[in-house]
Amino acid sequence: MFLAKIKKLRDDDRKNILDRGINPEEVYPVVREIIEDVKTRRDEALRDLTKKFDGVDLTNLRVTEEEFKEAKENSSLRRALERAQRNIKGFHEEQLKEDWFIKKDGASLGQIFRPLNRVGCYVPGGRAAYPSTVLMTVIPAQVAGVKEIACITPPNREGKANNAVLLACDLLGIREVYKVGGAQGIAALAYGTESIPRVDKIVGPGNIYVTAAKLLLSDRVAIDFPAGPSEVLIIADSTADPEFIALDMLAQGEHDPLARSVLVSTSEVLANQVVEKIRGRTSNPGNMAVLIADSINEAAEFSNRYAPEHLEIHVANPDAVLERIENAGSIFIGSFTPVALGDYASGTNHVLPTQGWARAYSGLGVKDFIKEISVQHFDKSALEKISETVITLAEKEGLPYHAESLRRRLERE
Repeated sequence: MFLAKIKKLRDDDRKNILDRGINPEEVYPVVREIIEDVKTRRDEALRDLTKKFDGVDLTNLRVTEEEFKEAKENSSLRRALERAQRNIKGFHEEQLKEDWFIKKDGASLGQIFRPLNRVGCYVPGGRAAYPSTVLMTVIPAQVAGVKEIACITPPNREGKANNAVLLACDLLGIREVYKVGGAQGIAALAYGTESIPRVDKIVGPGNIYVTAAKLLLSDRVAIDFPAGPSEVLIIADSTADPEFIALDMLAQGEHDPLARSVLVSTSEVLANQVVEKIRGRTSNPGNMAVLIADSINEAAEFSNRYAPEHLEIHVANPDAVLERIENAGSIFIGSFTPVALGDYASGTNHVLPTQGWARAYSGLGVKDFIKEISVQHFDKSALEKISETVITLAEKEGLPYHAESLRRRLERE
């Protein structure tokens, strides 16, 4: 585990922390081959690649009704999913926008909001099952009014989709589920195959290969944002509980061997306490960093440079820190607000930008499934009022027919 003062960080150590040591471009050559194979051989390629990477032979790529029936047996899990569903749906319903128009002097300007037609949701598998990701990707799409929603998820060693994932799909009424994961699944959604119709947009987190595939295919299909291995940055002062912080850093490491946990504390005593509580409890101490800041301002500045997926704030005056935060995927304030709440059931979305992409992207939400379409309607009097401006600009740009399209209309009685 790395421990140092921020002001004494060497350039290479600072770069390693900020870059996360992860670069999707490193796997681009392999992922390009997978994409080209799926594009060319379609279902045949999906079966071959699933056998290669997941170790199973699949006859049918799509989940059968019999598999859905088997998934309905876990009543306690279903109750937990139902409660999480209510919270997630309620939060995302607040994000809905209504059509709006401004009318003045014969002109009407506004926007109308329309859902995407078809989206694909990637649900990770392999190391663990993520029924919560079904809720996080599907619910905002449903709230937005998306007509067709397909989910893809890697198969287990028996060639089936995880029962917990299927239970979540069943709860939300999603019956189009495919047992395909990895870069090959992303390629299938982007290009379409005999079994899997192509989609307009792909959303959902995944490993470095999934992230690389999304980035490489972003000129073919819309994506939400890069969402690779999970990460948390925690800002803490001397009032924080070291046990809570240690647990949250360890929890983050459960997601992926490449997951990152960073503590930035103004208290050297607390920093060392956290290090001791983590020692011997993780197999990836190299993915953790504990940094000591001279002030809360310095801690907030470092956090903004890091732009974490998850940001926890454990300080005496959290509002003062919150005011300084510019970049974060999702923020968790106080000792009793662990990231795990947002992972599952508080209502906020856990599909968030990683690797510093929070500088430019927001977490998944209803906005990701809606098109904003501008609308304008002018009568002749409104056209007359603005015509001189438009004609002047059109002629300045050397576009005579643009100008003429107004002049001719103005000549009409």
